Amino acid sequence: MFRPLSIFIGTRYTRAKRRNRFVSFISMTSMIGLALGVLAMIVVLSVMNGFQREMSNRILGMVPHATIVGVKPIDDWCPVADAAMKNPEVTAAVPFTELDGMLSFKGLMQPIQISGIDPAQEGKVSIVTQHIAQGSLEDLKPGEFGVVLGDITARRFRLAVGDKITLIVPEASTAPGGITPRLQRLNVVGIFKVGAELDGTMGLIHMADAAAIQHWEPNQVQSVRLAVKDLYAAPQVSQQVAAGLGDGYKADDWTHTQGSLFSAMKMEKTMIGLLLLMIVAVAAFNIIATLIMVVNDKGADIAILRTIGATPRQIMAIFMVQGTVIGIVGTLIGGVLGVIAALNVSELVGWMERVSGQHIFSSDVYFVSNLPSELQGGDVALICGAGFVLSFLATLYPAYRAAKIQPAHALRYS
Repeated sequence: MFRPLSIFIGTRYTRAKRRNRFVSFISMTSMIGLALGVLAMIVVLSVMNGFQREMSNRILGMVPHATIVGVKPIDDWCPVADAAMKNPEVTAAVPFTELDGMLSFKGLMQPIQISGIDPAQEGKVSIVTQHIAQGSLEDLKPGEFGVVLGDITARRFRLAVGDKITLIVPEASTAPGGITPRLQRLNVVGIFKVGAELDGTMGLIHMADAAAIQHWEPNQVQSVRLAVKDLYAAPQVSQQVAAGLGDGYKADDWTHTQGSLFSAMKMEKTMIGLLLLMIVAVAAFNIIATLIMVVNDKGADIAILRTIGATPRQIMAIFMVQGTVIGIVGTLIGGVLGVIAALNVSELVGWMERVSGQHIFSSDVYFVSNLPSELQGGDVALICGAGFVLSFLATLYPAYRAAKIQPAHALRYS
């Protein structure tokens, strides 16, 4: 089978046993270093994708994707919900009221964000129904002022189902200060645990009780909460729905409340990716040292090839092929091992916990009890592509030096 001279000799140099064992060792370490760098990048970025997925599912599964807020309390939320459901991107629309206040219990206080919900419909837009640790969401009855609190809040106040706690909300008045506190006694009917900071900042009450606290009619709500198919399309979708309803409504979405958190996670992933890329670059550019040693070792061979008619371009291509083969093999090995490790990292951590008897990710400390991993094909392609490109660039200078060797000079000192 016909093969170009440069490919034939370059691959032969890669396979051949060299007289200089040290050169062979350096070549092998370059390949191993490149493989380890690619493996580390794939595993770390997959784990970061897993954590981002967990945060998205837990936090954005609790907070509204988007809301259509009335300029004044909405008397009948059903027409607003029906109008929102006409948008193909909206999957659910339910009544929603939100108010900020302080919880007080036996001298302890903490800020809280209270959400007034319809317990029968909350499961359409929230994951809270899947994370009730004690009690039930159905125990929120209108007029009974029941509350479902997060696990962190319950542990901070040492609360259990059946306890009573005081909610303090600001209320406009004609007093000199303009605002007076309003106290409302709440009955703890449930505790949820989603494994995020929302366990310590959020509480749920019935929407009729939320209306009563704000002196509204029982059927009035502040807004309509939307669930959308694409989270990142929530701003555009909510704006479209609000615009279709007229001037009495405005749109809000999760990017205003949680956007900074997810922007920070995205930036963190980018910076860690760049740092790990430096490891791959160091391993790839070790190929430079390897090829320079090979060029010095093969000076006589280069001179003979030149004397029998090989051009400088062919000599350059020989060593570019050799270095590229080292880079491709190292990158492919690292890519395959990285994919296998990323797909099994959760099981590996679980095995280490069982063997050592220690919990690496304790549910009491971290919001997840295992190491999540999400392998994305785009990350693997980008990492392997970067390994290929860096390996190729590392061959240019040594190959150029080989092409500049003068046959007479090389043969004289060989």
